[in-house]
Amino acid sequence: MPKRRLRTAVSLAAAAVLLLLTPGTPAAARTDPGIPPLTDEQGRALTLRGWNLADKEHRGDEALADITERSLRDMAAQGFNLARLAVFWDDLEPRPGHYSTAYLRKIERVLDWAHRYRVRVVIDAHQDVYGPAFGSHRGIPAWATRTDGLPYRPHPDDWFAEYFEPAVQAAFQHLYEDEDLRRAQARMWQVLAGRLAGHPAVFGYDLINEPMGRMRSGESIPDAARRIESTQITPMYQRIAEAIRRVDRRHWLFVEPTPAAGEGVPTGLGRIRDPKVVYAPHFYNAAMEAGRDYDPASGWLPAYEAAVVHYPRAMRVPVFVGEWGPLNSSLPNMGRFYEDALTSMSRYATGWASWQWCYGGAYCAMDEHGRFQPNKSRTAEPYAAAVAGTVRTASYDAAKAVYHLTYTPTRHSTTELVLPPAPRGWHITITGPARADAERVPAGERGTVRVRAGGGTGEVEVTLRGGTLTTPGS
Repeated sequence: MPKRRLRTAVSLAAAAVLLLLTPGTPAAARTDPGIPPLTDEQGRALTLRGWNLADKEHRGDEALADITERSLRDMAAQGFNLARLAVFWDDLEPRPGHYSTAYLRKIERVLDWAHRYRVRVVIDAHQDVYGPAFGSHRGIPAWATRTDGLPYRPHPDDWFAEYFEPAVQAAFQHLYEDEDLRRAQARMWQVLAGRLAGHPAVFGYDLINEPMGRMRSGESIPDAARRIESTQITPMYQRIAEAIRRVDRRHWLFVEPTPAAGEGVPTGLGRIRDPKVVYAPHFYNAAMEAGRDYDPASGWLPAYEAAVVHYPRAMRVPVFVGEWGPLNSSLPNMGRFYEDALTSMSRYATGWASWQWCYGGAYCAMDEHGRFQPNKSRTAEPYAAAVAGTVRTASYDAAKAVYHLTYTPTRHSTTELVLPPAPRGWHITITGPARADAERVPAGERGTVRVRAGGGTGEVEVTLRGGTLTTPGS
């Protein structure tokens, strides 16, 4: 999750092999041909766009209280189709072997709302600074925390630095290496997946949020990250995957690198032996996490993109960006940031979940009145949510409010497009062997347009023209 990253976390690569697009350039989906798409059960290529849902303040009887039906209704109304829902092991299993049925029912209630509004959900086993043994943090239960008596000191002004406290690093090492804790983690996931596998809103499981580990003396952060990912996190993911597959063989498994990946460090994760694995890195910049403006000349974003594609290309797995978004979206360069970030992610990722859907300040999508915070409306663009066929080109020009998709369809199939509310609505035109179930979407309404291919061959072109919610400084 977002945090003010260590100022000295990782130095950015100076050389970048990718150029940032200039402002106003249409965001084009030129998906990396070496990275496969996420697909649904019909084999359609998916685009998932949404937000994280997380309530870290409430526990026990009040757990998930901040996540309401309004959250899912409002997300869907703006055209988003994915929620990454943070759940906490310390709430699910407050005592060893004792699982909270009340907490499971609360999760199911959120899933029911998501299903009502046609929002897919990724269940995220969230942790921050390991868990509640270290102050107010959430995640892995205190009973599963072993520190070897090493010291822990809170860092209220830079709490991400707490990951480097000796006690926290020891706790991660024990989670990875102690056989009883390994079994407990796998059993927790079996209980969770076994309960939720049949729910129609569930799309997948994010096996642990932002895993960390124990550094060795004299080891750099990039070297430590790659070692921990290779020798400890990869085997952990394999154990959890095998546990989940005993109760659920259908849903996708999302695996994360350490947060070092956010600073342009290629991951050391190995292959997870499972047919439905998704690489799910996070996309944060240390300077922006500290509240500073986006610097297009820094080289951070192209360095991140150049590094992040190595693993999915090598392993032939899809990419989904599990978290991203700036602390302060109102700064002068943030409009440019959203343009650059959305364009970059479209080149390699099946989709993303921004941090976070809530109503207030800082990272929240909406202000207290339910209006997008500055520049965050830029995330609400038209997109092809499910394409039955092979995508040739897909692009959105926000300045002209024109979305264009070309694809070679599968015969007698249906492609779905999602259109966010726009002041002048949307007008839909189709050429090729297909037809849409609507020619326009009225002003101010969210639309789902289904394009049904017939028995012909050849490319289908879909063009959407209309108003836009994306305006400078919006």
